[in-house]
Amino acid sequence: MTQGGGAKRLVGNSIWNVAAFVVVAALNLMILPFAVRRLGVPAFGVASLVVACMAPALIFSSALSLSTSRELAHGLAHERIGDTRRLFATAMFLALVVGVLLSFAFAFAGPQLARLAFNLPGNTGEDLGVAFAFGASGWLCQCLMSVPLALLIARQDYARISAAAMLGTMVATVSMLVLLPGRPIPSTFIACQAAGLMANLAAVLALALRSSSRWMAWPALRRESIRRILHVGSWQMAAQGGALIAAQADRYLLGIMLAPQFVGFYSVAQRLEEAVYIGILKVGEILFPFFSGMQNETSERKAELVFRSSWILNLLAASALGAIVPAAGPLLTLWAGPELASGARHVLMVLAIGGMLGCGVNVFAFFLLAQGRSKSTALISLVTAFFTLTTSALALPYFGWSAAGWSACVGVAAQNVATALLLKSTFRQISIWSRFAHLVALPLLVGIGTAILLGQLMSLDGLAVHASWPVVGGLYCVSAVAIFIAVAAASQFGPYRASCREDLRIIALRAFVWLR
Repeated sequence: MTQGGGAKRLVGNSIWNVAAFVVVAALNLMILPFAVRRLGVPAFGVASLVVACMAPALIFSSALSLSTSRELAHGLAHERIGDTRRLFATAMFLALVVGVLLSFAFAFAGPQLARLAFNLPGNTGEDLGVAFAFGASGWLCQCLMSVPLALLIARQDYARISAAAMLGTMVATVSMLVLLPGRPIPSTFIACQAAGLMANLAAVLALALRSSSRWMAWPALRRESIRRILHVGSWQMAAQGGALIAAQADRYLLGIMLAPQFVGFYSVAQRLEEAVYIGILKVGEILFPFFSGMQNETSERKAELVFRSSWILNLLAASALGAIVPAAGPLLTLWAGPELASGARHVLMVLAIGGMLGCGVNVFAFFLLAQGRSKSTALISLVTAFFTLTTSALALPYFGWSAAGWSACVGVAAQNVATALLLKSTFRQISIWSRFAHLVALPLLVGIGTAILLGQLMSLDGLAVHASWPVVGGLYCVSAVAIFIAVAAASQFGPYRASCREDLRIIALRAFVWLR
């Protein structure tokens, strides 16, 4: 593949991911205030705790999907049909066996453990068991889906992946609109989410069979294939475990120390930030199979591609997440009500800044994983988890739930330091510090500074009460454009300004062609 062709394909895949993200995020952001109003904040907090309790199971399914997609990408690149079919069969066997066992364990043991750990109200007894049963069923669908999804990822078939994701979200949204008014309890909310995951599983299986059936096989256990999956997957499970702790630490500690309603407040603020963050992550996901296929490139070429990809993702993160900061107050007021907005505004702003810092190292994590450096990605996740959990444990007892979010900033700051040191050991013959300063640190710092400055210039406390969606949407867009311009302008002061200009030109041309 030529350099220009590779860049165009990467941008095209990113656009498909962005299209899916826009639909999925819009539906999620539309339905969440409806769900909170129907359930009430305490019941929504209970549902959020059930989802958080199911999160450890994602360690297995996410690690299986990533390790399988990496190995399948290698097999597809060399047209090794037999080897790829054996690998697919083994991955499906693991997903089926481990998925069934874990889902039963969570369904039966989850309610008792949740009652012991969290300050749950007394009227959640029977409904809690049903909620965990639906949560376990939804995760089982997600686990089984991870293998055919890995095949589509390995083939870089992001059009089909995006279509399946949009279908699942639409099913979940419609289910909530229909079912929550008649039965506004946590288990109904979890059941609707499970229905979306079931639809997603059905869509991914159908699309994979239609486009890639010759690479698929029935579940079977193959010793060599399981060795290859576990070689990457074992360290990836450690990485996913660290990421889980970092993502859920505040929610767990809030559930232990405070009432479920504070978990609900935090979940609402996090959902807004998370929707944008996941969209940026989806854009970067297409780099994983791309990096997996460039094993024979020189170190200089690898460094160039990795850091330029990081700059593009940082530019997007600074614009999309940074624009939340000046709009946080009126956005939360319109979206979830003035009572929640008064306390959650500060948390949302802090989470947005933490998300910007976290996006800075996503590309490097994909690169290290694609190069078989699973131990390095696990180390990065564990460092992040340690600093996040320690900060949460120290801050929350003294400052209350408003301190939630600061731990994320501390964790991702440590993550950036650890990643920089690991990259230095990876590119031993290449000076990476100038690249890291210009293409990673500069866009993030300029984006954060511009976002905070815009938030200070726009005194929106009074406007928040009277703001409308067009005003908030306009404010967000203007802020995003201002941050984009500031970061793009700052990129022209440094040794890699020509590369930045070329990347902006390619993105603009590709987006123009796609929109036509």
